Amino acid sequence: MLEFDENALLPVVAQDQLTGEVRMVAYANAAAIRHTLETGRATFFSRSRKELWVKGLTSGNAMDVSSVLVDCDADCLVYLVRPHGPSCHTGAPTCFFRRLSLDDDKLAIHDDEVPASTLLARLEIVLDARRSSSAAKSYTKSLFDGGPSKIGEKLREEADELSRAIDGETDDRVTSEAADVLFHVMVALKSRGLSITEVLRELERRSGTSGHDEKRSRATAKSGESETSEKPGGGKSS
Repeated sequence: MLEFDENALLPVVAQDQLTGEVRMVAYANAAAIRHTLETGRATFFSRSRKELWVKGLTSGNAMDVSSVLVDCDADCLVYLVRPHGPSCHTGAPTCFFRRLSLDDDKLAIHDDEVPASTLLARLEIVLDARRSSSAAKSYTKSLFDGGPSKIGEKLREEADELSRAIDGETDDRVTSEAADVLFHVMVALKSRGLSITEVLRELERRSGTSGHDEKRSRATAKSGESETSEKPGGGKSS
Protein backbone atom coordinates (compact mmCIF):
# COMPACT_ATOMS: atom_id res chain seq x y z
CA MET A 1 0.00 0.00 0.00
CA LEU A 2 1.16 3.53 -0.75
CA GLU A 3 1.92 5.69 2.28
CA PHE A 4 0.28 9.07 1.67
CA ASP A 5 0.93 12.03 3.98
CA GLU A 6 -1.66 13.75 6.17
CA ASN A 7 -3.00 15.57 3.07
CA ALA A 8 -3.39 12.29 1.13
CA LEU A 9 -0.46 13.25 -1.11
CA LEU A 10 3.01 11.94 -1.87
CA PRO A 11 5.94 13.47 -3.78
CA VAL A 12 6.62 12.42 -7.35
CA VAL A 13 9.95 12.83 -9.18
CA ALA A 14 9.67 13.05 -12.97
CA GLN A 15 12.82 11.58 -14.52
CA ASP A 16 13.71 11.46 -18.20
CA GLN A 17 13.68 7.79 -19.13
CA LEU A 18 16.39 8.23 -21.76
CA THR A 19 18.91 10.56 -20.15
CA GLY A 20 18.19 10.08 -16.44
CA GLU A 21 17.76 13.83 -16.02
CA VAL A 22 15.44 14.91 -13.20
CA ARG A 23 12.85 17.16 -14.85
CA MET A 24 10.62 18.20 -11.96
CA VAL A 25 9.09 17.28 -8.61
CA ALA A 26 5.39 17.57 -7.78
CA TYR A 27 2.74 15.89 -5.66
CA ALA A 28 0.07 13.36 -6.51
CA ASN A 29 -2.94 11.88 -4.78
CA ALA A 30 -4.47 8.49 -5.48
CA ALA A 31 -6.65 9.84 -8.29
CA ALA A 32 -3.68 11.48 -10.05
CA ILE A 33 -1.65 8.29 -9.84
CA ARG A 34 -4.53 6.23 -11.19
CA HIS A 35 -5.02 8.70 -14.06
CA THR A 36 -1.30 8.49 -14.86
CA LEU A 37 -1.40 4.69 -15.00
CA GLU A 38 -4.60 4.64 -17.07
CA THR A 39 -3.60 7.28 -19.63
CA GLY A 40 0.20 7.22 -19.71
CA ARG A 41 0.20 11.00 -19.17
CA ALA A 42 2.00 12.48 -16.16
CA THR A 43 -0.72 13.66 -13.79
CA PHE A 44 -0.24 15.39 -10.46
CA PHE A 45 -2.32 17.16 -7.84
CA SER A 46 -2.02 20.95 -7.72
CA ARG A 47 -1.81 22.00 -4.09
CA SER A 48 -2.56 25.64 -4.99
CA ARG A 49 -5.60 24.95 -7.18
CA LYS A 50 -6.73 21.86 -5.24
CA GLU A 51 -7.33 19.86 -8.41
CA LEU A 52 -5.78 17.25 -10.69
CA TRP A 53 -3.13 18.62 -13.02
CA VAL A 54 -2.29 16.83 -16.28
CA LYS A 55 1.18 18.08 -17.23
CA GLY A 56 1.11 19.87 -20.59
CA LEU A 57 -2.66 20.01 -20.96
CA THR A 58 -2.51 23.77 -21.49
CA SER A 59 1.16 24.39 -22.26
CA GLY A 60 1.65 21.47 -24.63
CA ASN A 61 4.75 20.42 -22.68
CA ALA A 62 3.40 17.02 -21.79
CA MET A 63 5.16 14.02 -20.31
CA ASP A 64 4.46 10.49 -21.49
CA VAL A 65 4.96 8.04 -18.62
CA SER A 66 6.49 4.67 -19.43
CA SER A 67 6.67 3.37 -15.85
CA VAL A 68 5.92 4.35 -12.27
CA LEU A 69 8.46 3.33 -9.64
CA VAL A 70 7.85 3.17 -5.88
CA ASP A 71 10.55 3.72 -3.25
CA CYS A 72 11.31 1.29 -0.42
CA ASP A 73 9.00 3.07 2.05
CA ALA A 74 6.18 3.42 -0.49
CA ASP A 75 5.96 7.15 0.28
CA CYS A 76 7.54 8.54 -2.91
CA LEU A 77 7.20 7.80 -6.63
CA VAL A 78 9.29 8.22 -9.76
CA TYR A 79 7.56 8.77 -13.08
CA LEU A 80 9.87 7.63 -15.87
CA VAL A 81 8.90 10.05 -18.62
CA ARG A 82 9.43 11.05 -22.20
CA PRO A 83 9.13 14.86 -22.00
CA HIS A 84 7.73 16.93 -24.84
CA GLY A 85 9.30 20.36 -24.56
CA PRO A 86 10.57 22.12 -21.44
CA SER A 87 9.34 20.87 -18.07
CA CYS A 88 9.73 24.05 -16.02
CA HIS A 89 7.20 26.91 -16.07
CA THR A 90 10.15 29.26 -16.66
CA GLY A 91 10.80 27.60 -20.02
CA ALA A 92 13.91 25.78 -18.79
CA PRO A 93 14.20 22.10 -19.74
CA THR A 94 14.27 21.12 -16.06
CA CYS A 95 13.15 22.84 -12.88
CA PHE A 96 16.57 22.22 -11.34
CA PHE A 97 18.85 24.82 -12.86
CA ARG A 98 20.05 26.74 -9.78
CA ARG A 99 22.90 25.87 -7.42
CA LEU A 100 22.92 25.77 -3.62
CA SER A 101 26.06 26.52 -1.64
CA LEU A 102 27.19 27.29 1.89
CA ASP A 103 28.45 30.89 1.96
CA ASP A 104 29.73 32.24 5.29
CA ASP A 105 27.92 29.38 7.01
CA LYS A 106 24.62 30.38 5.37
CA LEU A 107 22.69 28.60 2.64
CA ALA A 108 22.76 30.58 -0.60
CA ILE A 109 20.96 30.00 -3.89
CA HIS A 110 22.81 31.03 -7.04
CA ASP A 111 20.88 31.81 -10.23
CA ASP A 112 23.71 30.76 -12.51
CA GLU A 113 21.74 28.11 -14.40
CA VAL A 114 23.79 25.07 -13.57
CA PRO A 115 22.23 22.30 -15.65
CA ALA A 116 20.85 19.40 -13.63
CA SER A 117 21.87 17.02 -16.36
CA THR A 118 23.80 13.84 -16.84
CA LEU A 119 27.52 13.71 -17.52
CA LEU A 120 26.95 13.14 -21.24
CA ALA A 121 24.61 16.13 -21.45
CA ARG A 122 27.17 18.32 -19.68
CA LEU A 123 29.83 17.11 -22.09
CA GLU A 124 27.62 18.13 -25.00
CA ILE A 125 27.42 21.63 -23.53
CA VAL A 126 31.23 21.75 -23.44
CA LEU A 127 31.45 20.52 -27.05
CA ASP A 128 29.01 23.23 -28.18
CA ALA A 129 31.14 25.85 -26.45
CA ARG A 130 34.37 24.56 -27.98
CA ARG A 131 32.85 24.37 -31.44
CA SER A 132 31.69 27.99 -31.41
CA SER A 133 34.72 29.35 -29.60
CA SER A 134 36.71 32.09 -31.30
CA ALA A 135 39.58 31.76 -28.88
CA ALA A 136 42.84 29.92 -29.53
CA LYS A 137 42.21 26.50 -30.97
CA SER A 138 41.72 23.62 -28.58
CA TYR A 139 42.05 19.99 -29.58
CA THR A 140 38.28 19.68 -29.85
CA LYS A 141 38.04 22.88 -31.90
CA SER A 142 40.68 21.52 -34.28
CA LEU A 143 38.57 18.41 -34.85
CA PHE A 144 35.51 20.47 -35.73
CA ASP A 145 37.58 22.70 -38.00
CA GLY A 146 39.05 19.62 -39.69
CA GLY A 147 35.60 18.47 -40.74
CA PRO A 148 34.29 14.97 -41.46
CA SER A 149 37.59 13.68 -42.82
CA LYS A 150 39.62 14.51 -39.72
CA ILE A 151 36.88 13.45 -37.32
CA GLY A 152 36.38 10.16 -39.14
CA GLU A 153 40.12 9.47 -39.20
CA LYS A 154 40.40 10.09 -35.46
CA LEU A 155 37.34 7.97 -34.72
CA ARG A 156 38.78 5.03 -36.66
CA GLU A 157 42.09 5.44 -34.83
CA GLU A 158 40.40 5.43 -31.41
CA ALA A 159 38.20 2.45 -32.31
CA ASP A 160 41.28 0.49 -33.37
CA GLU A 161 43.01 1.31 -30.09
CA LEU A 162 39.97 0.09 -28.16
CA SER A 163 39.90 -3.12 -30.17
CA ARG A 164 43.55 -3.81 -29.36
CA ALA A 165 43.03 -2.98 -25.68
CA ILE A 166 40.13 -5.44 -25.48
CA ASP A 167 42.30 -8.11 -27.09
CA GLY A 168 45.16 -8.00 -24.61
CA GLU A 169 45.46 -4.99 -22.31
CA THR A 170 44.34 -4.18 -18.78
CA ASP A 171 40.79 -3.31 -17.76
CA ASP A 172 41.94 0.24 -17.03
CA ARG A 173 43.24 0.56 -20.57
CA VAL A 174 39.98 -0.79 -22.00
CA THR A 175 38.02 1.73 -19.94
CA SER A 176 40.28 4.59 -21.00
CA GLU A 177 40.12 3.71 -24.69
CA ALA A 178 36.34 3.25 -24.52
CA ALA A 179 36.06 6.75 -23.04
CA ASP A 180 38.14 8.10 -25.96
CA VAL A 181 35.84 6.38 -28.46
CA LEU A 182 32.71 7.73 -26.79
CA PHE A 183 34.14 11.25 -26.71
CA HIS A 184 34.98 11.18 -30.41
CA VAL A 185 31.59 9.65 -31.26
CA MET A 186 29.98 12.64 -29.54
CA VAL A 187 32.21 15.03 -31.49
CA ALA A 188 31.16 13.28 -34.72
CA LEU A 189 27.48 13.53 -33.78
CA LYS A 190 27.82 17.18 -32.85
CA SER A 191 29.54 17.92 -36.17
CA ARG A 192 26.37 16.67 -37.88
CA GLY A 193 24.09 18.66 -35.59
CA LEU A 194 23.05 15.52 -33.74
CA SER A 195 22.88 14.73 -30.04
CA ILE A 196 23.72 11.66 -28.01
CA THR A 197 20.02 11.69 -27.11
CA GLU A 198 19.19 10.67 -30.69
CA VAL A 199 21.43 7.64 -30.24
CA LEU A 200 19.70 6.79 -26.96
CA ARG A 201 16.33 7.02 -28.71
CA GLU A 202 17.55 4.65 -31.40
CA LEU A 203 18.77 2.19 -28.78
CA GLU A 204 15.40 2.44 -27.07
CA ARG A 205 13.64 1.78 -30.38
CA ARG A 206 15.67 -1.37 -30.79
CA SER A 207 14.96 -2.53 -27.24
CA GLY A 208 13.22 -5.90 -27.34
CA THR A 209 14.33 -6.55 -30.93
CA SER A 210 16.95 -9.22 -31.52
CA GLY A 211 20.21 -8.15 -33.12
CA HIS A 212 19.63 -10.51 -36.05
CA ASP A 213 16.17 -9.06 -36.73
CA GLU A 214 17.52 -5.53 -36.52
CA LYS A 215 20.29 -6.28 -39.02
CA ARG A 216 17.83 -7.97 -41.38
CA SER A 217 15.50 -4.96 -41.29
CA ARG A 218 18.38 -2.60 -42.11
CA ALA A 219 19.60 -4.87 -44.93
CA THR A 220 16.08 -5.00 -46.39
CA ALA A 221 15.77 -1.21 -46.23
CA LYS A 222 19.14 -0.73 -47.94
CA SER A 223 18.22 -3.27 -50.61
CA GLY A 224 15.00 -1.38 -51.32
CA GLU A 225 16.89 1.89 -51.63
CA SER A 226 19.38 0.30 -54.01
CA GLU A 227 16.64 -1.13 -56.25
CA THR A 228 14.93 2.26 -56.40
CA SER A 229 18.11 4.10 -57.38
CA GLU A 230 18.96 1.54 -60.09
CA LYS A 231 15.69 1.81 -62.05
CA PRO A 232 16.15 2.64 -65.76
CA GLY A 233 16.38 6.35 -66.42
CA GLY A 234 17.05 7.02 -62.78
CA GLY A 235 13.31 7.11 -62.01
CA LYS A 236 11.85 5.96 -58.70
CA SER A 237 9.21 3.34 -58.21
CA SER A 238 5.74 4.61 -57.54
